[in-house]
Amino acid sequence: MSAAIRNVDVFTYELTYAHGRYVMSRGRAIDRLVSTVVRIRTEDGVEGFGEVCPLGPTYLPAHSSGALAALTEFAPAVLGIDATNLAAVRTALDSALMGHEYARSALDIACWDALGRTVGLPVCELLGGRVANELPLYFAVPLGPGEIMAEYVLARRAEGVHRFQLKLGADPLEDAARTALVIEQTGDEDLVVADANGGWRLQDAVLASRALEDLPRVFLEQPCPTLEECLVVRQRTTLPMVLDESIRDVQSLMRAYGAGAMEAINLKISRVGGLTPAKLMRDLAQTLGVRLTIEDSWGGDIVTAAVAHLAASTDPEALFSVSFMNDWTVEKVAAHRPRSENGTGRAPDGPGLGIDVEVERLGRPVLAY
Repeated sequence: MSAAIRNVDVFTYELTYAHGRYVMSRGRAIDRLVSTVVRIRTEDGVEGFGEVCPLGPTYLPAHSSGALAALTEFAPAVLGIDATNLAAVRTALDSALMGHEYARSALDIACWDALGRTVGLPVCELLGGRVANELPLYFAVPLGPGEIMAEYVLARRAEGVHRFQLKLGADPLEDAARTALVIEQTGDEDLVVADANGGWRLQDAVLASRALEDLPRVFLEQPCPTLEECLVVRQRTTLPMVLDESIRDVQSLMRAYGAGAMEAINLKISRVGGLTPAKLMRDLAQTLGVRLTIEDSWGGDIVTAAVAHLAASTDPEALFSVSFMNDWTVEKVAAHRPRSENGTGRAPDGPGLGIDVEVERLGRPVLAY
């Protein structure tokens, strides 16, 4: 018997946002996205699944059609490679195509799933051990009128959620007023992140940060597109800073840390290339004392399972928040597992990702090797 990869199948399916339209800065809005699922099969019959779902074509250098195009290069390259030898898989991917981390992440996750199923352990045990049993979940609040955003927060709060990421990046003073309305509806147990997704120009970001400073329990996230601009804002505010889109790899993490740019980062698994590099960056951030939000750009049950396992193996003291994307989307391909409860989540207990993917819901493969 052998763990060599015999087959790679690629599927796509649509994911619908569960709350209407998901609106961010610079007019970016989505209600439905195409997600890509990779299934590997080894010679000994073990399957592994991974998923990647870019948040539209203008959020990061990633899009659904690009994932398929890159996988036409990546998928054949891993045939015959031992799926449990993650270093060999990484080498094969590097040799096939430079970059395109988001596309390779689906294959990397699928190999972790297969590794866990082969050795009979949950992925979180292989990522360092289960140390966080209750994962503190956050919900993103789409950009809109302040009253509507406050109502959304109240609805999620009634479900047990106490961490909220407000989508901002419009007029800075109006954004501050939106945030103030939300703060009025929350309590001391709640955290509010003012997230512009890099949507403010530098001057507007400084204005917004000044206007937000008098509000309690507010964190400022990625006010501008570049690290250099965020550093200027950092010099002009006392708000604790979270960096997201600027943190792409170990090098950018170390550069930001060396510049004193943040107290926390958002670690998106697909942005960095899968669980293998995400574990490295997670461990580095923990060592440096930087807190983490563990998440991904978008996705369904498979993405959520991968996020849950990385978060469950993260020191609870270092864990700022976690997103269960399958709570944000309608379609389910693994019976809505893992599932949140009262604002918290837990990584599945079964081997690998610990979920059973209902392949019939995915239809026929769009690529098969």
